[in-house]
Amino acid sequence: QVQLVESGGGLVQAGGSLRLSCAASGSTLTMGWFRQAPGKEREFVASISRNGGYTSYTDSVKVRFTISRDNAKNTVYLQMNSLKPEDTAVYYCAVGSTTYARNPTEYAYWGQGTQVTVSS
Repeated sequence: QVQLVESGGGLVQAGGSLRLSCAASGSTLTMGWFRQAPGKEREFVASISRNGGYTSYTDSVKVRFTISRDNAKNTVYLQMNSLKPEDTAVYYCAVGSTTYARNPTEYAYWGQGTQVTVSS
């Protein structure tokens, strides 16, 4: 059982930046970030392999968001730049079972989520 705790969410104006953190209770394999806006399904945002050598992003956040990890701290980060109102959602981190996992069903453990609100 791995416990995940996200932090770093908040309210920011369009064009601004936030950095989300996700601290895990132990070592993990692939880590991913997902988001869910009101009335919408949870969607994949980004993922990173255990050694950081492979990263994946959904098209809408490429160039603007960067996922990274510090295995010594069991922590994964999501740097979000040039934020847009459509990025508003609850952001979740999760532990994935395979390197290329992008489907929520491929992630076994989830954090409680952190709210990101981008005002126009």
